[in-house]
Amino acid sequence: MMGPAHSLSGAAAWLGVGAAAAAAGHPMPWPVLVVGALICAGAALAPDLDHKSATISRAFGPVSRSMCEIVDKLSYAVYKATKKPGDPRRSGGHRTLTHTWLWAVMIGGGASLVAITGGRWAVLAILFVHLVLAVEGLLWRAARVSSDVLVWLLGATSAWILAGVLDKPGNGADWLFTGDGQEYLWLGLPIVLGALVHDIGDALTVSGCPILWPIPLGRKRWYPIGPPKALRFRAGSWVELKVLMPAFMLLGGVGGAAALNFI
Repeated sequence: MMGPAHSLSGAAAWLGVGAAAAAAGHPMPWPVLVVGALICAGAALAPDLDHKSATISRAFGPVSRSMCEIVDKLSYAVYKATKKPGDPRRSGGHRTLTHTWLWAVMIGGGASLVAITGGRWAVLAILFVHLVLAVEGLLWRAARVSSDVLVWLLGATSAWILAGVLDKPGNGADWLFTGDGQEYLWLGLPIVLGALVHDIGDALTVSGCPILWPIPLGRKRWYPIGPPKALRFRAGSWVELKVLMPAFMLLGGVGGAAALNFI
């Protein structure tokens, strides 16, 4: 999938979680719903850190481009070191390490650990990175014609405002995890969800996605999970643009309305 579809699917997924929480009698505070949807939209771009032409590679200028090159090489090294006889030869690391459930859990868990040990500035950094990515994904046309500095300023300002809103009593800093020192522990959840939604989206495309690594399937450790090939589509095709993206927007709207008890 392309960046905008990934971000839309991430936001829709978190809004769906909000709807499920409301149906279970444990509604999210509205700031958690909004911030979580934005983080999830941004996190849904992050697995493409292994691809130097992806949307995320442009998000932070030379820093993100360099990081994409490093992650690509790391992913390729892991692929070569762990592949089984049935896995094909590759020339790069795209759709390998960063497109697995293990990577999603590690990144989300790491973000939660940073949030609860690093204090307010760590929370602001997590929000800033994911809000910039959300802008790049959800408003990709506007972001492409705008100055990078303007996008970064928007991300920084939004992160500061939203962190202030969450800090107010009852607004969700301690949502789900209420123990002392566990404020913002939940921030890793939309990051895990966003990464997994990205992987599921890529699994629907022609190449599939090795979500289950390192669990071996037959003669392959990097088995490309996906539906029957007749049901797959190419990234950027009309199926993605005319069917899936409108569906994500509709599902996200319904999920958000249900999460806020409007329906």
